[in-house]
Amino acid sequence: MDIKAKIEEVINKVQNDKDFAAKFTADPVKAVEGVLGVDLPDDQINGIISAVKAKLASGELMGAISGATGGNGGDLMGALGGLLGGNKE
Repeated sequence: MDIKAKIEEVINKVQNDKDFAAKFTADPVKAVEGVLGVDLPDDQINGIISAVKAKLASGELMGAISGATGGNGGDLMGALGGLLGGNKE
């Protein structure tokens, strides 16, 4: 089983399927097991859940940065410099 691919599959379902997102929020173990199609030990499932949550959180952070920089989220250092007073443009 390609765990990275399964993590990406869960992320896509959370982002694009409101019902699945609600299920993931309410019971992430059952939601992930449903995508995987197998019952894994809790430590493995919890690792996948943690990875999904971390990727979703990083995506939300990049979206916030993109919004704060007028769509130029790739200029992270410039945005941080502006926040810290180092960017005087």
